[in-house]
Amino acid sequence: MDEHCWSDEEYCRATESWYCLSKTLAEREAWAYAEKTGLDVVTVCPPLVFGPLLQPTVNTSSLFLIRYLKCDGVDAMDDGVRNMVDVRDVADALMLAYKSPEAAGRYICSAHARKVSEMVSVVRSLHPNLNYPNEFVQLVGDEKVFSSEKLQRLGWKFRMLEETMKDSVESYMSAGILS
Repeated sequence: MDEHCWSDEEYCRATESWYCLSKTLAEREAWAYAEKTGLDVVTVCPPLVFGPLLQPTVNTSSLFLIRYLKCDGVDAMDDGVRNMVDVRDVADALMLAYKSPEAAGRYICSAHARKVSEMVSVVRSLHPNLNYPNEFVQLVGDEKVFSSEKLQRLGWKFRMLEETMKDSVESYMSAGILS
């Protein structure tokens, strides 16, 4: 999937994915306003965002990961492919888009597309005592992989998955969210 793809508004409504819907509607409105006024707009669109927390509360992306690290007796969890990026890499992408005169349009900002079991395996190698799922269930269907090729052509680079997972979990532990 690339910059031409948008979240399905009807699906967001049907599944009550209000955050996703609000982000989509806001971006569409920004583009409509830009077209009407001639304003130069550039958007950076990240998927799940992990990395160190700035505050003691947990965002939606972090809740997704924490759910897999605090299973508390859950035997099996889904093993779908998830697109993700480090929050620090999103900040770098925003600054790159801001400072680059050639930046234009939308930019997908996704560093990795990995199965949940791969993400958990990375964390397990660092913290073996957390409550991980006993097994993962393969999802059947169309698993989408996001392409950040356009952003990379602008010069964007991203961290390795291992660094992002390590720093995320250490941040959750420092905040008392994981122990």
